[in-house]
Amino acid sequence: MNILVIDDDNLVCSSLKIILSADPDITVIGTDNNGAAAIELYEKLNPDVVLMDIRMEGMTGLEAGEVILKKHPEAKILYLTTFLDDDYIIKALNIGAKGYMLKQNYESIVPSIKAVEMGQNVYGSEIITKLPTLMNQSSSTKIYEDNGITTKEYELITQIAEGYSNKEISETLFLSEGTVRNYISLILEKLNLRDRTQIAIFYYKNKQ
Repeated sequence: MNILVIDDDNLVCSSLKIILSADPDITVIGTDNNGAAAIELYEKLNPDVVLMDIRMEGMTGLEAGEVILKKHPEAKILYLTTFLDDDYIIKALNIGAKGYMLKQNYESIVPSIKAVEMGQNVYGSEIITKLPTLMNQSSSTKIYEDNGITTKEYELITQIAEGYSNKEISETLFLSEGTVRNYISLILEKLNLRDRTQIAIFYYKNKQ
């Protein structure tokens, strides 16, 4: 089984290579430190499984995974991260990743990789307890992703729906009022809406 390891920490890459290579069924065929390299190496090496971090300089693991999976829907990507972040987990689910594990569960890494290679989806115990709630969130936020709404723009939408003024939003999100106005213009354009009231209505209509 050929594995590609992507992590922005060289020490983590080296440690993972040692852990994985100790198993006779696993060969680490490449390592690198950023999402752009992950895409390039996937095309070049065609690994059975990609073991990838999420937060990395330049292109994140989630962005790289999305690019890989759009071109290669059969790709098997297992995320290994220190962050138990709802938004990251939802994104991983939405793009079609095969799993999401926390780095501290190092004893589960090899069994998880083998399960993913066999076509199973694998999530750490901490993630499994969150999945029912996150699946509902995922379906409700997909409409925003489909319309190109960013995380920051979604934050503004929720603030608008709560009735906050531009000044209040700027103070809450640490943005200038001019930046808030620019964000609102982008949101209106992306969602094909006329005004703030329609943004609030859109939010509540699509809230689960």
